[in-house]
Amino acid sequence: MKGLVHIYTGNGKGKTTAAVGLGIRACGRGMKVLMVQFLKGIETGEMMTLKKLEPDFILYRGEQLPKFTWQMNDEEKKRASKIQHDIFEFAKVAAFDGKVDLLILDEIMAAVNANFLDKNMVLDFIKNKPENLELVLTGRNAPEEFIKEADYVSEIYDVKHPMNQGIPARKGIEF
Repeated sequence: MKGLVHIYTGNGKGKTTAAVGLGIRACGRGMKVLMVQFLKGIETGEMMTLKKLEPDFILYRGEQLPKFTWQMNDEEKKRASKIQHDIFEFAKVAAFDGKVDLLILDEIMAAVNANFLDKNMVLDFIKNKPENLELVLTGRNAPEEFIKEADYVSEIYDVKHPMNQGIPARKGIEF
């Protein structure tokens, strides 16, 4: 089966959730799934559930960042960039070693948009991924170049969100 490229983008809630759902579906059909997460640090509910699916569905994160990107000084940004590069290299090696059938690059758009990953480097991977690899990219503000290369593009936008009413993120729902 030829692998296709999926993008979940937009400012709405549910991009990671959609990617996890696709990963669970693939895992249920015997595919090996690797989900790497960029710029995510807090423990989330899906982490605990996905742990139960190992070794068929692996969730990989780099070292936790101490702050949001806009709060970082230049040295912290340099360190964060190195962490994101390491995560990306880990994902590429797994993909080209044939260890995964479905690769999810969760919040890769944020890593690119924060200039922690070079957009052209990621675009090169999209264009030259292993032929049978199913590839999923998530995050706000997907670059047009990525959208052009994708086979599926879903834009998730918020019509209404509790955060805008002052309701904080809730355990088990938002994280």
